[in-house]
Amino acid sequence: MKAPLYLVLATVFWSGNFVVGQAAVASMTPLDLTFWRWMLAAVPLLILAQVIEKPDWRAVLRRWPVLLLLSVLGMSGYTLLLYGALGYTSAMNASLITAANPALIVLMAIVLLGERTTRLGWLGICLGLLGVLLVLTTGDLGRIFSLSINTGELLMIGATVVWGFYTIIARRLDVPPVAATAVQVVIAAVMLAPFAVALNVEFPDTPAEGWSLAYIAVFPSLGAYLFWNLALKTTPPGTAGNYLNLMVVFTAAITVALGTPLTLVQVVGGLLVIAGVLLTGIKGQAKLKVA
Repeated sequence: MKAPLYLVLATVFWSGNFVVGQAAVASMTPLDLTFWRWMLAAVPLLILAQVIEKPDWRAVLRRWPVLLLLSVLGMSGYTLLLYGALGYTSAMNASLITAANPALIVLMAIVLLGERTTRLGWLGICLGLLGVLLVLTTGDLGRIFSLSINTGELLMIGATVVWGFYTIIARRLDVPPVAATAVQVVIAAVMLAPFAVALNVEFPDTPAEGWSLAYIAVFPSLGAYLFWNLALKTTPPGTAGNYLNLMVVFTAAITVALGTPLTLVQVVGGLLVIAGVLLTGIKGQAKLKVA
């Protein structure tokens, strides 16, 4: 019963990251946000891992190749792409594209892991794709053929693909989840440090930037990744990915509460994405088998 709660909390925290991140990139670069996010989260996560799990750190570090890969994908790659995208597109559009990730994860599991899905599962994948395409083209599907899609939305598509790989690989990692998350964060901070020095990344110097970074460091970084990895220990990737559709609901609620209205295309696209996720996760995965 804990896993669903963990997944809901992770999606709530990540939903806030879309809105706060969009405001933060107005004055901070994606590298600024990504570097300080992981620098500030690294030590608290290591302490949490030691207190909660008391892991055998030597055994954990023996899995450094896969932890390095996960760090590059989930901590550095996904985060840089996300904040880069938020400089060009809205938090709502970014969350709508992310909401198609459950169907993408199921599709990747079929291709990479040999899993099978039902006809309803395939219908769900198609509906989710249609919903995302509506959002990407603002209702004019003809734009697909002219390739006139917003740069931010293209970056967000890349981010969802990266996250799909992260979820599938993380599910098979036999390392305590908090320790795994902590090591991935430390690796990301160390790898990004030379770039931060070379590009003269500075600590936020205004209250607004400071509060934005504080939220990002605590909730999407510590909380969301911790809860996500805890849930993945007992939850299949496709099922966990299903919860990402809640980000549309939470982001929409935050966006409307802050006074930004939703467009009809966003509403229709979001409903299609959610319908696709439900079909893929509830009906489509009921008969999943490993080939």
